[in-house]
Order: sequence, then structure tokens, then C-alpha cells
Amino acid sequence: MMYKQNKIIQFQNLGMIDFKEAWDLQEKLLARTVAIKIANKNKPIEEIIPTENHLIFCEHPNVYTMGKSGKEKNLLLTKEELEANKIDYYKINRGGDITYHGPGQLVGYPILDLENFFTDIHKYLRLLEEAVILTLGNYNLFAGRIEGLTGVWIDHEKPSTARKICAMGVKCSRWVTMHGFALNVNTDLSYFKNIIPCGIDDKEVTSMQKELGARVDFQEVETRMKKNLATVFEWG
Repeated sequence: MMYKQNKIIQFQNLGMIDFKEAWDLQEKLLARTVAIKIANKNKPIEEIIPTENHLIFCEHPNVYTMGKSGKEKNLLLTKEELEANKIDYYKINRGGDITYHGPGQLVGYPILDLENFFTDIHKYLRLLEEAVILTLGNYNLFAGRIEGLTGVWIDHEKPSTARKICAMGVKCSRWVTMHGFALNVNTDLSYFKNIIPCGIDDKEVTSMQKELGARVDFQEVETRMKKNLATVFEWG
């Protein structure tokens, strides 16, 4: 199929939003993009409609989400305990296991048509990680990857003390992405004690606030993350 590439990003900062509401919006944007791609099939180049790319930033009220490959045993609370603590729980259609979202955590949802950029989901994940690593570097936090484990880690070169600071999980349909990353900025880390985060039971979870010893300007992190994403993806 001929392609009119579009590297412009439509950005929305939704602030604090219910997880299901944000999930529904992602599904709507993905479905619209896929529909455009299907309609474009076999059209001459002059009739092809370029697809859109979106980036959503938000925070969520307390919620646990379980990916497609997750195990129920990694949620350590009962349904009654979830309700008593006013924590939502969803089984969702991204990859990965269980994670937590809550106030003070920067959640990013890129809904990208990767055919506007490159068709390589491995490269996509590595570039998401790179943008997070660059953002943490802006605060003199040295972070990196651990082979075989998606996400971003502090002390990544020391497996015994490595601490996860950003979780990732995505879905890709017809090269259109959804879900994304969750960077712990000023996050209440006690909520991670109710789960085995990402199914990894031998490594701690951390936040920018914990590593720096002080609360971090959340809007500043958002601004720097957005800039670093634009840099690594060469967005228009």
C-alpha cells in the first residue's frame, strides 16, 4: 500500500482522569486510525488520507491493571480489600503483568501509527525507554535497561540493587499503538506492596521523589518528557 507519512503529534494533557475513561479514549483513537488505514487500502496515492498520531499525558486515581500475560497470584489483595481501600482493578489488553497507577505518576499513552515512523515494535519500546532515561538524566538520575526486562531502572548495572522507576506495556494493532509508560515521579510507593509489580518479586520499585529526596515539579517533568519523546522519535 502506498503511504502518506505524517509525523505530526496531537498532544493532550488530561490531568487526573479515571483509568477506564482514558482506556476508552485510547480505544476510540486506535479504532479511528485503523479504520482510516483500512479505507486507504488499494487507493491511489492522491486519495490516501494520512493517519493521525496522538500523545496523551495523564494521572490516574489508584488502580491496578493486569496485562494479558499476567498472573492473578501477583495481586495480593482480595476483591473486598480492593473495594475497602477504594482501588480499581482492570484486566486489560496490553502486554505484561500487573502494575499500579496513581497520583504523582506520569502516565503516557502514545497512539501512533508506526507506519508513519518505522515498523518495529522492539525499536518502539526501546525509544520509549530512551525518552524516559533522558528525562531522568535531566535530574542527574542515572537510569538504564536490564536485559530481558522491559522498563527503566535505577542502578540497572547492579542487579541486586536495581530499582524500577518506570513500567511499560503496550498493545499494537495494524501497527497502531496504545497504552504506554508509567513514570513514578511523586508516587506513593506503598501501593506497590499490594502486588508483585510486573511479576518481578526480587526487585524494588522507586520514584524520582525517593531517589532525589524531595518532591519534584510534576509539570516540569511532563515538559521535559514531551521534549525528549519528540527528540528520540523525530516527531514533527
